[in-house]
This record gives sequence, C-alpha cells and structure tokens, in this order.
Amino acid sequence: MKKSRNGIVLAALIVSFALVLVSCGGAATGNIVPLETQPGTTSVPSKEPASLFPDNPNTGIVFDESRLEEIWLAGGCFWGLEAYMDRVPGVADVVSGYANGTTENPSYEDVVYKGTGHAETVWVKYDPGMISLDEILNYFFRVINPTILNQQGNDVGSQYRTGIYYTDSKTELPVILESVEKEQENHKAVIVTEVLPLVHFYPAEEYHQDYLDKNPTGYCHIDFDKLYDEEAIEVDPDKYFKPDDIAIRAMLTDEQYNVTQMGDTEFAFSSEMHEKFDPGIYVDIVTGEPLFSSRDKYDSGCGWPSFTKPIDIESIIFLQDYSYDMVRTEVRSRTGNSHLGHVFTDGPKDRGGLRYCINSVSLRFIPLEDMVEEGYGFFLPVVQEH
Repeated sequence: MKKSRNGIVLAALIVSFALVLVSCGGAATGNIVPLETQPGTTSVPSKEPASLFPDNPNTGIVFDESRLEEIWLAGGCFWGLEAYMDRVPGVADVVSGYANGTTENPSYEDVVYKGTGHAETVWVKYDPGMISLDEILNYFFRVINPTILNQQGNDVGSQYRTGIYYTDSKTELPVILESVEKEQENHKAVIVTEVLPLVHFYPAEEYHQDYLDKNPTGYCHIDFDKLYDEEAIEVDPDKYFKPDDIAIRAMLTDEQYNVTQMGDTEFAFSSEMHEKFDPGIYVDIVTGEPLFSSRDKYDSGCGWPSFTKPIDIESIIFLQDYSYDMVRTEVRSRTGNSHLGHVFTDGPKDRGGLRYCINSVSLRFIPLEDMVEEGYGFFLPVVQEH
C-alpha cells in the first residue's frame, strides 16, 4: 500500500526498507544530482524497458544540453509522473523532487510528516526543437485530474497537489495560461492546478529517482496508455509557416513547384512513394505541416499515394475543382496552401469510404525512427500500432 495514512509505526529499519520497496515513502538517502554526461550533451540512458511500461522513444538520442528548456510539473506521486514524462517524445531527462515549500533541502519525511508545503514535482528537460511546451502540457493534462485539490489517484495531501512551475514569465506563462484555458473546456468544475513561478526545487532522495524502472511492480497512479491518446492529437498551424515565393522556388524542384504552387499533377506511377508503406508521417513539402500517416495509407492501384484520412481534418482545405469538364474536390494544405491532390468517395468502405489521392511531390516522408529528432514525436500515436 502506498504511503499509508493509517498510523503505521515504522518499528525497525528492516520494516522501513520493506515499505520502501512497495511504497513511495522511506528513509532519506540523500539528494541525487541530475543526469550528467559529457560536456554539452545529455544522453537518455539505454534502459531495459519494464514489461509493465512502454518503450522510451528517447532512448539512444543524444540531446544538446545547450538547447534544452525546462518546466516543473506536479501531478501526484512523482514515481508515475516521472516515468510517464520520461517517455514523452523529445524529453531529455526527468528528475523527481520537491518544489515550492517553506523549507530548504527537505527530506521525504519532512514533506510527508512535517508540513513543509512542498509539492512532489518532476523537473522536465526537453528539446524545443522536438517538442514544444504546449505539447508537453498536453501530455501532462492527459494523466492528471486538474479539478481536484490536494489529491491525485489514491494519494491525499498538499504534497499531491497539481501545479505548473515556470521560470520565464514572458515566454512560458502565456503558453501555460493558454494551455490551462484550453483544458478547462474539458471540465465542468474549475481547474485548481496552480500556475506559479518556481521558487525552488530540491531533487528527491536517490531511491525515488527512476523508481518504476528499478521497481516495475511499484505503485503507479498514471495510465501509460495516455501516451498514445490519438484523440489528443491536433496539428497546430502556428508551428508551420509558408516561405515567400523566392524561397519556395529555391527549395523545390520544378515539378514540386508546379504541382504545389501551380496546381499541376504528376504522372501516375511516376514515384515510388505510392507503393511504399514504411511506418512514418507525411508532411507538406513546403511547410512541414503534418498531413497523413502511414497507418492510413493503402494501395488503391491508381498510381498515386492514397490515404483514407488526414491526421487532422482541420489541416486540409477542400475546394471545388471544375477543370477538365469534371466536378472534383481538390485538397490543399492549410498553412502552405499547397495543392495536394483530390479526394474521392471510392475508398475502402470499412475505413470510411474516402480516397485521398495525393501527388507524391507535394509530400515529404519522415520515417518513424526519425520522427522524434525531426520534431514530430508528438504524432507518434497516429503512426505506431499499439
């Protein structure tokens, strides 16, 4: 049982040690220093994934320490939140600790029994080129109940309050407030997650760090399936922009330019893309905006890449096309206004009945194994099979 509040007396060191193995409490063993590697880099250590938890998509990625940004998140017991955030694509390191209390260098016992006012918090270091702060918060809100005060899961107490702690009020606070406002739309009750400047953060004792990796059967209130919540996936158009025409001409081949900017069509069967089905994501060749997933790709026999649906219907513009004495529905990308192709109603009936017939030169394919490093880790759930 985790953190029993039934007045159990720790009678001996042996009993205390046993409780450590099955609870989030125990004797203090000293602070842990955040992950250190060679100067200028942070490398996520290769860990043998526990059978109860999903693989870590950041394993093996060498992060540039100088590029990393930080946010501090409180969401109940830090064991589960640390293991969960550690598996968010683009996160370099996560450290469990105590934030914004009234004392310095608290021990676990201080926080639990002496009313120090600290919140169990995780320090998240992430690469903004791989994942943005609002995407980090998207993952965070999936696994907490932000409308309950001083409680998450079975854990009750002020140390289990939810919170978002920042150090840059100019750039981080507006993003946080917007994220909270958006999350409020999902709840009737008022969100009580505190949003405050970080006053201080003290790393927790060593045995708390990576606890669930070391103790796979340990208590965890987090639902790791939320890592793969496709309903939470939306393409944010503000992250992508269309260059001016001079830049577009310089970056594209003549065929790519004529198709995306002039509305031409490539010859059927002229590209190998229509017959390749490797896992990955397809983005606008001009802006990089995510458009289609390999999971929705199928062989229609038409000679062009065909998909049953886009990743986010809002990222597609639909226009009536009356060219060639036909009435068709043209599809264009939202941010780049790139001509992509057309959508027809002769697709697989068991998958919605639509066929998005897309010019391959309008797309750039990003393999699954490259998605995190290229900044598309947020979209792994629409590609991976679970």
